[in-house]
Amino acid sequence: MRLHLVVQRVSRARGLPGVASMTDWARAALAGSGPGTAEITVRLVGATESADLNKRYRGKRGATNVLSFTYDSAPGKAGLTGDLVICAPVVQGEAVQQDKRPRAHWAHMVVHGILHLRGFDHIRKTDAEIMEAQEIRILRRLGFPDPYA
Repeated sequence: MRLHLVVQRVSRARGLPGVASMTDWARAALAGSGPGTAEITVRLVGATESADLNKRYRGKRGATNVLSFTYDSAPGKAGLTGDLVICAPVVQGEAVQQDKRPRAHWAHMVVHGILHLRGFDHIRKTDAEIMEAQEIRILRRLGFPDPYA
């Protein structure tokens, strides 16, 4: 699958990953997903926007690390279209709290979000195990450790 990735940096946080890195991580998460073009926007936001979106679309309070929004492709057009909204302060705080390298945690959030766009979820235990195994495999291929270890 070809990838067209747009990154919107709304957050003023420092230490955000570059577009090239996010593109590499997204491509790895899309590997084997079929023909067509993936058109994905990654929006890096602050806690207020994340909390607003989390409340509006999930009915949950507070900011969250990543939200995924999948859109229907145009009729007859193969591919994947969607948005990832990643909350920079949450991701950076989680990396510190979980004693993870920030770059590894950012890669995990991009991969996790893309897998949601591809239809994976973690609501049921068996689905979570499948999704986590995919994340571990993809991140290992990218040179990152198991995010769940």
